[in-house]
Amino acid sequence: MGQLSDYKNIWVFIELDNGTPKSVGLELVAAGKELASETKEQVVAVVIGSRAEEAAQIAIEHGADSAVIVDSAEYASYSTDAYTNAMTQLVDKYQPSVILIGATTNGRDLGPRLACRLQTGLTADCIALAMDGETGNLEWTRPAFSGNLMATIVCERTRPQIGTIRPGVFKKNLPEQGRTGRVVVETISTPSEKIRTKIIEFVKNAEDGGIQLKDADIIVSGGRGLGSAENFSYIRNLAAVLGAAVGASRATVDAGWIPYSHQVGQTGKTVRPKVYIACGISGAIQHRAGMSDADTIIAINKDPDAPVFSIADYGIVGDLFEILPVLTEEFSRLKRE
Repeated sequence: MGQLSDYKNIWVFIELDNGTPKSVGLELVAAGKELASETKEQVVAVVIGSRAEEAAQIAIEHGADSAVIVDSAEYASYSTDAYTNAMTQLVDKYQPSVILIGATTNGRDLGPRLACRLQTGLTADCIALAMDGETGNLEWTRPAFSGNLMATIVCERTRPQIGTIRPGVFKKNLPEQGRTGRVVVETISTPSEKIRTKIIEFVKNAEDGGIQLKDADIIVSGGRGLGSAENFSYIRNLAAVLGAAVGASRATVDAGWIPYSHQVGQTGKTVRPKVYIACGISGAIQHRAGMSDADTIIAINKDPDAPVFSIADYGIVGDLFEILPVLTEEFSRLKRE
């Protein structure tokens, strides 16, 4: 590795889903712009895959200053070996100071492999970022000890600084149609004998059939106050009427009442819906960290002193088993009218 001063610019890895940029990459472009304003650097979108040039243009419209792409059919499906090889060669050539990667399934795989190859540090599963403009050191904040405290980590001695950041932590910029930026096309091939894994088949999770938390404008979440897995039917019924996603607290996931894919909080998903309805959720700090940026928070809890009421825009003190059926019926009536 050369001198730290040789490394410039903030890179954002734009992960693709069938050629379309995943939302988290565009969210990180917005985050990168804030960080780059402290160091007077550029934000560069990095796209590897098929139809990469189209995705690069979308990233530029969302705020990236330029893009570096590897557009090839051999990268149409993600593989650890191929993507790590491509990213390593790009980093060796351009020497970015920071690489932001979404904490998706693939991002969590790529980040540590890339960091190991480059012999630098990686901070995983971050929920906040701050840049020291004088030193260029990025402060990465992530939950530690099962979310009971926050750790801020700095990679002072090596570059690039790499981290994975949870989807939903940052809000992506509105696209500026027609915005232009330089797109550099690199040709990198990975020999087939170097690729040790390949995707045989995609199996869709049965729980993924409904509205996803990350895409939902409305989320109805259930907590320990439901008392059992069967009582999640109260949450699902209301969510179905509202066209909402079903969320859950960590306690209900740990109890086996609902799959982890529904968990909201520091150790689950970070969400930013227009409306968040918390039912039987006390409002522990771990859960609040995942949903406090909702536009409107409605809390239903029989305990008037529950912490969730401190951040709620509207609160209902009462028995959720009496309140939720009434709300469900009333919203159904309004829809019929």
